[in-house]
Amino acid sequence: MLKSTCFIFLILISINTSYSQQPFKNNLSLDNLSAFRPQAGNWQIVGDVFMDPTIEPSLHEKPSEPETKKKKSKGQPSPILPKAVTFQPGKGILLNLNDGSKKDNLITAWEHGDIELELEVMLPKGSNSGIFLQGRYEVQLFDSWGVREPKYSDMGGIYRNWETEPDKIYLGKAPLSNPAKAPGLWQKMRISFQAPRFDPTGKKIANAKFVSVELNGIKIHDNVEVPLLTGAPIENNEKPMGPLMIQGDHGPVAFRNIKYTLMKDLNVVLSPLVFKTYHGKFRTIADFMSVKPLVTGTIPELTYEVVDTEDSYAAIFTGNVIVPEENNYEFSLLYSGGARVVVNGQLILDYQRADGARQDKGSIALKAGTYPIEIYNYKDVAWVAPRLALYVKTDDSYQRGFYAYNSNPPDDDPVAPIFINPENKTKLLRAFVDFKGDKNQRLTHTIGVGDPNGIHYIYDLASGSIVCAWHGDFVDATPMWHDRGDGSFKPNGAAQFFFTGPSLAFLADSNEAFPVTNKEEAFRSKGYEIEESTGRPVFKYTYTNLLVTDKIFPDDNNRIISHQVSLKDRGSKQGLYYKLADGNSIVSLSNGFYAIDDKQYYIKITSGKSFVRDINGKKELVLPFEGDSITYSIIW
Repeated sequence: MLKSTCFIFLILISINTSYSQQPFKNNLSLDNLSAFRPQAGNWQIVGDVFMDPTIEPSLHEKPSEPETKKKKSKGQPSPILPKAVTFQPGKGILLNLNDGSKKDNLITAWEHGDIELELEVMLPKGSNSGIFLQGRYEVQLFDSWGVREPKYSDMGGIYRNWETEPDKIYLGKAPLSNPAKAPGLWQKMRISFQAPRFDPTGKKIANAKFVSVELNGIKIHDNVEVPLLTGAPIENNEKPMGPLMIQGDHGPVAFRNIKYTLMKDLNVVLSPLVFKTYHGKFRTIADFMSVKPLVTGTIPELTYEVVDTEDSYAAIFTGNVIVPEENNYEFSLLYSGGARVVVNGQLILDYQRADGARQDKGSIALKAGTYPIEIYNYKDVAWVAPRLALYVKTDDSYQRGFYAYNSNPPDDDPVAPIFINPENKTKLLRAFVDFKGDKNQRLTHTIGVGDPNGIHYIYDLASGSIVCAWHGDFVDATPMWHDRGDGSFKPNGAAQFFFTGPSLAFLADSNEAFPVTNKEEAFRSKGYEIEESTGRPVFKYTYTNLLVTDKIFPDDNNRIISHQVSLKDRGSKQGLYYKLADGNSIVSLSNGFYAIDDKQYYIKITSGKSFVRDINGKKELVLPFEGDSITYSIIW
């Protein structure tokens, strides 16, 4: 019974954590530069940007030297070198191209205190920039692709300062892991920042804090206080408010989809509550509404402890909630059993089962004033521990709890996560996988392959395709092995998902769609063999009369995956194609690179002639399978 209780409230804790994700009230317009202060001209608005992942701007994009007469007479003009960064005119992307004379930082015309910020950023090879919250606390932007042990100076690190006096030195904070992508790809960053606090005399009473920083969906900082300024601040002081600043003097960088909410304290007040308690096996709220209460009284804050039992109870709490301004207020209740919340006569949530373990929410528009609140709760199952906690928030304030500590204490018997990592040899683990985290797209014949070098992938034995790949740690097997489990695991890193369904197919022509699934009579998985020299699996399957061998291995200093697909008994039948990628857009770059799905990852083709086609509203990168093997690489 205890394990079930822990499992249920592990779910509740997960639900509660998701509530901290705030919607954004502002989209920073990138139609022009009006949201920013004037700058030297290194910042501009463009429609699209391309960054060659193989070229470092500092090496190739220096101003060309004037040709000498000697060079001209010998017929040796200066070579035209490819550029690391090119762009197309338009709107929607903020681009910095600095040089020796134009290298200003970009500073917003508005200021912020607490802020929720989300953006996408792109860096070329070797480039360096930074986002300064309040112009004073830097989150580093750096090409850190492939770094195994990140430092404060790597992508997402909180940068240090260069003070020499002992009480002014701040050494920065390295990210917890490195989910950074390859140069030239869009990377998503989300920052939750809390400004320093000052008393009425101006004395600082609380440090600035990065409540959370996420990079490509992975949390890399969690409640990190920054007691001092980081390097190169806009001013050498700390204030309640300051502008957002982006570094513009270190290298090219591009941004898009910049969203933010200026956060403020939630000054809601919950009055003392009148309570009534009941004992009995209640199945609905109506079952105890006409029953005489056992105990009545008043309490200063919400708690289930007004009842003297942990099971077969009910309680009603009534009071007032006082809100300081007109806004849309979200009320959420974490509870065991069944519950109902009513605010100002409006039903906020209503779940009437005695065995629940949930957190539900609802919103109501309120003007400044005092409003009645009613909370009903009952429970009649022994395997769910009693819990009761009320939370309130708005779109521009963080969630605040209104309950006694013992009514929702931290998990006193937490479930340790079950992480699997390869040690000295490749690790294989069969399990279900939810494609892109969606349980409606669960794949049931998948196998995770973890490499000791820190580059991992999942292979679908039912389709002969690579499902996703990632760097860092291997998998979280908690969903599969804890308690009863559900048979699934999760990549323990920033997984780049590709596509589902078969990769190899005979098609009537180059315009026919690939099948959604393989037909059993045509496709048979033959499992895998372990390659003796590397310890890695080599997958095999038959398709029609072909024996197919899939060899997948880390490459380029364990930063990319190379994939070699070989055929036996190729025969002379024509019309065999291999799908390499699909997405909303596919762009051909130089050196055999293709940028997939709006620059989320690359495919580099090292053999064969591929083409891009439109199928069912998507782009596909397809390679005619004309010989006995093809080879390509996946880069993210």
